[in-house]
Amino acid sequence: MKISVIGCGYLGAVHAVAMAHLGHEVVGIDSDPDKISSLSSGNPTILEPGFDILLKEGLNSGNIAFATDPEAARGATVHFIGVGTPQKAHSQAADLTYLEGAIDSLLPHLRPGDVVAGKSTVPVGTAAGLEPKIRRAGACLVWNPEFLREGSAVVDTLEPDRLVYGLSSEESDSNAGREALDECYEAPIAAGVPRLTMDFATAELVKVAANSFLATKISFINAMARACDATDADVVRLAQAIGMDERIGHRFLRAGIGFGGGCLPKDIRALQARAGELDLRDSFRFLAEVERINDGQRTRTIDALAELVGGLKGHKVTVLGATFKPETDDIRSSPALGIAASLVARGARVTITDPAASGQDVLAQVAGAEFSVQTDDAVAGADALILCTEWEQYNQLDPERIGGLVGERVIVDGRNALDPASWKRAGWTYRGIGRR
Repeated sequence: MKISVIGCGYLGAVHAVAMAHLGHEVVGIDSDPDKISSLSSGNPTILEPGFDILLKEGLNSGNIAFATDPEAARGATVHFIGVGTPQKAHSQAADLTYLEGAIDSLLPHLRPGDVVAGKSTVPVGTAAGLEPKIRRAGACLVWNPEFLREGSAVVDTLEPDRLVYGLSSEESDSNAGREALDECYEAPIAAGVPRLTMDFATAELVKVAANSFLATKISFINAMARACDATDADVVRLAQAIGMDERIGHRFLRAGIGFGGGCLPKDIRALQARAGELDLRDSFRFLAEVERINDGQRTRTIDALAELVGGLKGHKVTVLGATFKPETDDIRSSPALGIAASLVARGARVTITDPAASGQDVLAQVAGAEFSVQTDDAVAGADALILCTEWEQYNQLDPERIGGLVGERVIVDGRNALDPASWKRAGWTYRGIGRR
């Protein structure tokens, strides 16, 4: 099947190479000529395990090509829309400018019988608003939300835990959309991946509901971490115990400095904004509290560090990690950078280190800090370390060796990823989140 993917950012690029790997003929389209040039040359534009392999595989097989001109989509049967829907400036609502632009650029190149498949995360009601113009072009619309996790996005695309199809109320369009997606995902379906069909509105809500639930779970365990701090309890053991309840589960029960990235923060805000438009603000007021707890984790962590070193002004603090999670170079809404910026504002001398993030991009967000790729250089002479991103190389640091490089042996484990006992044996003052 010939497929186009409109938008070659994180979502679109991963989806494009994955579809090529499944044997489809794919063209990835993006308005950024530098991005298209890099991808066409086999140079990954994102850090994602396995992406580079699938990109080179697709180019070598001829199954994938990239272009800036939307006309390149002509002749494809299914057109996936994977552009960003960022938060609007000065508003909680999602900005649909890129989505609407992608649809408008595609319309002249659609043929009767084509299928447009939306993958972008959108406010409920978006698909119903887009459907008439797509139908006028002779095509039909489906909504096929993605559930990718950065760091495992390739696997999540090729081996998803479910496939969600939001289908038109028009029977002919519904059948056409379902059949087209079934052909796209023939391999995962044959492997037993559940396929769920539903209306547009339900499909749109699935993604924001999932992300809002996960954000709530993270903020819940962080609230419990505060209770543990106040009572000398251990949130790690607490999470282990409650996670054994099959109704709860262990995932997303790690206390820390909070969630970030390009999805959870914007999606819970967009849901609150849409709830307000639907006169449902009271029903979703709890999400504001979820976000308040999340943001408060950063302040509490900084306060804990200040207590340990006797104030921050003039002290050198090394921030271990800049990305919002390991195995990615994504620094969007990264808690690490929020903490680093606050440390600078409170007078600390801050050095940030990360194995994947761009130092230029990091320093553009944290003015007044320094950046070092090399961990040893970053920690040299530090009065305190704070672990903000649980990269494996930080989790495996030798506390005795690192202790010989720093000025003072003080560490705040912002991800509860370290073994407190080993650091304490090496003479470190250790502080975790909801554990000591």
